[in-house]
Amino acid sequence: MRSFRSQEEARDILGQTDRCIPRGLGRSYGDCSLGENIISTPGFRRFIHLDPAKGILECEAGTSLDQILSVIIPHGWFLPVTPGTSRVTLGGAIASDVHGKNHHLHGALGRHVLDLRLLTPQGHVLVCSKNENPAIFQAVCGGMGLLGLILSARISLMPLESVFIRQKTIPAYDLDELMSFFDSHHQSTYTVAWMDCLQRGRHLGRGLFMHGEHCRSHEAPQSQLIPPGCKGISIPFTLPFRALTPAGIKAFNSLYFHRKSRRTGYEISSIESFFYPLDALANWNLLYGKKGFLQYQFVLPRSTSRSGLQKILQHINSFGQPPYLAVLKLLGKGQGPLSFAQPGYTLALDFPIRPGVFSLLNALDRVVQKLGGRIYLAKDARMKKHMLWEGYPRAKEFVELKKRLDPENKLSSLQSRRLGLCQNPY
Repeated sequence: MRSFRSQEEARDILGQTDRCIPRGLGRSYGDCSLGENIISTPGFRRFIHLDPAKGILECEAGTSLDQILSVIIPHGWFLPVTPGTSRVTLGGAIASDVHGKNHHLHGALGRHVLDLRLLTPQGHVLVCSKNENPAIFQAVCGGMGLLGLILSARISLMPLESVFIRQKTIPAYDLDELMSFFDSHHQSTYTVAWMDCLQRGRHLGRGLFMHGEHCRSHEAPQSQLIPPGCKGISIPFTLPFRALTPAGIKAFNSLYFHRKSRRTGYEISSIESFFYPLDALANWNLLYGKKGFLQYQFVLPRSTSRSGLQKILQHINSFGQPPYLAVLKLLGKGQGPLSFAQPGYTLALDFPIRPGVFSLLNALDRVVQKLGGRIYLAKDARMKKHMLWEGYPRAKEFVELKKRLDPENKLSSLQSRRLGLCQNPY
């Protein structure tokens, strides 16, 4: 692994290294930033400029989102889009074109990038935006670091009056009711649902729907704009695998659903607990046992989402492989050739690694493929090549652009080689 602190160092490393891939803080769940040679970016993390009047930030790509929050929140600004952790780099977030709970209204992060500077494998620095090198700009957003090394970016921010969220949780007793809440609360800024995947019959798809808005200053418990802190606890050891059995998951789901269902009305939550609950739990992955876990996240077109989600849940029950966690969101339109989003529902499932889980995932692949869906590259660790080329119809466009920018295939990851993104597979 090699790191850099200047553009010149980055150019030298890229020029001297073959089969390399940029890597930020390593929060991707799969192999998209793994390879023989890794270029580590977090050392390249200077703030370049913040316009506190217009809400425009420019910084180097190795800057983490929590570092950005610590600077912009006191000035009354927030990230326009944020994933479920603040401990990712800006460059990694752009390369994954991350989405959050507000995608149905505000899209993915790439929509809010005004421009970026890209170091290509041939040593050129390109300024890319919607107006300058627009095809490259779109492809870099979601391009998994395969077109070049993002050096810096300018992003537009959203105004913030407080560091609190006004949220409400609504119980849904089946899948139809759960999906109906996304429709009836479509104008809510943030929407998300937790799903109990072990329910069957008339309660199939039971879950908790949550929607929220940023508190106005007069609604907040305190008026100071204080960034999220780093307080939390650490998991000191790997949890015994037997502690999270299917029976234990079923008991937890029932307890969680009924406890949350009793809460009526609105609650005030901190930004940390609403957006980044796991950031307060260091080494949280140890909860999944020594063999770890795999996250499977897919999106289905809106027209096939209901039938597809029913089939997914039925497969999970028939295979006896319950996920530890299931999170449902509604997405809007995507942007780049490899951007994950399309109008429809996305479900993220955390599965413990145990016998039979890969057979289940193969079955889920067939459902997703048949119904016109796709799998999220930032979470993928085992997708077959044909799933990418059928799920991402603009992948050919991406490969042609990569041939132009990276004719020697210097940038490649274990994932890109597995999926055929570093060569012409058609």
